[in-house]
Amino acid sequence: MTPDLMEAGAKALQAHRAKVEAEVTSGDRGASFGRVLHGAEPDFVHGVALYLDDITVTFDGFRALNALSLAVDVGELRCIIGPNGAGKTTMMDVITGKTRPDAGTASFGSNIDLLRLRENEIAQVGIGRKFQKPTVYEQLSVFENLELALKADRRARASLFSRLTGEQLDQIASTLQLIHLLPEAGRTAGLLSHGQKQWLEIGMLLIQEPQLLLLDEPVAGMTDEETERTAELFLSLEGKHSLVVVEHDMKFVDQLTEGRKTVTVLHEGRVLAEGLLSEVQANEKVVEVYLGR
Repeated sequence: MTPDLMEAGAKALQAHRAKVEAEVTSGDRGASFGRVLHGAEPDFVHGVALYLDDITVTFDGFRALNALSLAVDVGELRCIIGPNGAGKTTMMDVITGKTRPDAGTASFGSNIDLLRLRENEIAQVGIGRKFQKPTVYEQLSVFENLELALKADRRARASLFSRLTGEQLDQIASTLQLIHLLPEAGRTAGLLSHGQKQWLEIGMLLIQEPQLLLLDEPVAGMTDEETERTAELFLSLEGKHSLVVVEHDMKFVDQLTEGRKTVTVLHEGRVLAEGLLSEVQANEKVVEVYLGR
């Protein structure tokens, strides 16, 4: 890793942290809200990873979420579909602490109240989110992006200049293999295809070992081959992680659900239908508001 890349990476990571801190301190969550104690772990004894109950969010009179209730099991891969404006992004904003609801409860496992935590604390307890547009350090190599993500809990400059342990090197190598980017490890991230950048960002989340992954339209803009490989990647993560995938590509949803997994349809801020993909596709209300005839 060259000195100029180290410096660039340090500045990029510091800027990112400053942005996150600004968002946190300017939000609704005051210092009186509860905090997760160091080392706190979610309790999944009841088999539920995420539980939302009667979540309501209103923006200037518009009800983005309307008493939304949803449960995702440990190790489950759940696809969320629905028309634009259905509340999918707002739901993810609530789960990750970006938006605080007017009413309702949101729990991670049986013991962690997400509504009492800030965004950075929610990430620390094991929830990772990937937005639709990939956000990677384009001036750094693929390897260096994963290295930064692995050491994200340290000060940027210290993390960049510290030596990787053998265990960390193995972790990066296994992640590169998993996301189909091992041959591209030394390549500058900005030179990757759109799909490869998506995989890299997913790898940057995975290397931090989240227990719940929120993935917002992960195959938007991908080629057919990239989409198929992304489906293979997500299916390989099922069981090891809980995944919530928001997607409009019904062929991709079909690949992920394999005819046997639950699909949730949102409309006007609440669950319109839930069941197997074939069941929701045959639902008259879903056809009317989303799928079309």
